Parts: sequence; structure tokens; C-alpha cells
Amino acid sequence: MTCAFSPTGQSVACGGLDSVCSIFNLNSPTDKDGNLPVSRMLSGHKGYVSCCQYVPDEDTHLITSSGDQTCVLWDITTGLRTSVFGGEFQSGHTADVLSVSISGSNSRMFVSGSCDSTARLWDTRVASRAVRTFHGHEGDVNTVKFFPDGNRFGTGSDDGTCRLFDIRTGHQLQVYYQQHGENEIPHVTSIAFSISGRLLFAGYSNGDCYVWDTLLAKVVLNLGSLQNSHEGRITCLGLSADGSALCTGSWDTNLKIWAFGGHRRVL
Repeated sequence: MTCAFSPTGQSVACGGLDSVCSIFNLNSPTDKDGNLPVSRMLSGHKGYVSCCQYVPDEDTHLITSSGDQTCVLWDITTGLRTSVFGGEFQSGHTADVLSVSISGSNSRMFVSGSCDSTARLWDTRVASRAVRTFHGHEGDVNTVKFFPDGNRFGTGSDDGTCRLFDIRTGHQLQVYYQQHGENEIPHVTSIAFSISGRLLFAGYSNGDCYVWDTLLAKVVLNLGSLQNSHEGRITCLGLSADGSALCTGSWDTNLKIWAFGGHRRVL
């Protein structure tokens, strides 16, 4: 259900329905079938692992979210849990946690999104309680992503909206929603911000991928309306490191790379 490169690119973490986060060292020798052996198994979740993210600038710690309503900070070197966020603590999520995002400007802070329709802000130094809980969505929060400045974050939900929140005030700053007909409202499955934060990319369950202007809350472009667009649910998306291209994955079994060419500086 999830995978992530370590900051140095020397290892890969992945997790899913086995409730384990597996670490693969890319420098390990392969077995006779050409497969990499698992170098570390991070066991402890009591539900599926929905998301994993390495702590920026280090290969030794990562954060997972799970269907057991918790997030966990792991020490990969020992394979042990450093901190558990939620669970028995009252300020934790009350349903499956679907996504986490770690702040790029302060690696001690991360946000989580859950089936309880909320997003929560956590400080890894204070696992006993969430720093803040963000309300507003009316459906599962499928995806969360920090804004480039680290002071805001975006969310995407089954209610068909993306939202922008301020972590300092707790206020909702913007709602991104495109009016649809009488048909069922498509769910937001995944989001990403451009490097400047001016654009928000959002993938939907109907195969659309909207490019939103974050300031004006208007759709700049729908990649789903272009030729050779996806024919199924968008499941994931990600921006290239230099911000010049977007990759989308879909239930139609394809990955597509969208290049922005001359608009690179605007992104």
C-alpha cells in the first residue's frame, strides 16, 4: 500500500496488509531469483500499514500510519518503536490513519489524515497528545501533504474537497472544490504541491487530475481532460525533485509523466 525511498536513496521502505513495514537495503546482494532480501522488519502495528515516510535527512528513522488508528516513529537501526502516536491517548485518531506527511522545515512535526474525517498535527517529542486537530472534512481524509513553507498543509478527502490548513492558528485557509453534476462526487485520492506552493495537484477517483491555483482556489488545468489521460482511478501522484514534471499512477495500470516545459519557473 505504500513505499518510500530513504533520503540517501540507499534503502526502500514498504508496507501494506501484512501490518509490517519492510526495509530493503539496495546495496544488499540479491538471491538466486534476483530479489533483494528484507534487511529489517518493523513489526508492531495491529492493522495494515497505509503510509510510510522517512524522517528528512536521515536513513535511520521513519514514521508509519496504520489501520490500527496509530502512527509510529521507528528506529530502523534497532527495529524498535521510538514513539506511538494515538492509540490509548485520547487526542489520537478514532479510525484508520491513511496518510502522514513530515514537515520539510521542522522534521519533528508531522501531520496525519484519518477515516475519522480529521487531520492531526504531532510533535515527535510529545507522543502523548496531538498538538492540534483540524476539522472541516465530511469524509475520510485520504491524503495529507505539507506546504513547502512548513507552516501549512493540504488535505484530500472522500468528500471531494482539498483543503489548506495553517498549523499555527489551526484555521482552514482554503477549500478546493469543483462543482459536479448529479453524479457521485469523485473522491480525492492524492495531492502534491508545486515547489513554490502556487499550484496544488489533486488526483481523483474518476481519473481526473486537477491543477489548482492555491491562492485563487481555481482549476488551472484538468489533466484528465487531455488526450492520453488515465482511464481509471488516480491512486497516487508525485512531483519530480526539480518541479518540472508530475507522475500519476492509476487503476488503469499505467504511470504517466506530465512535463511542464517552459512553465517550470511558475511552478
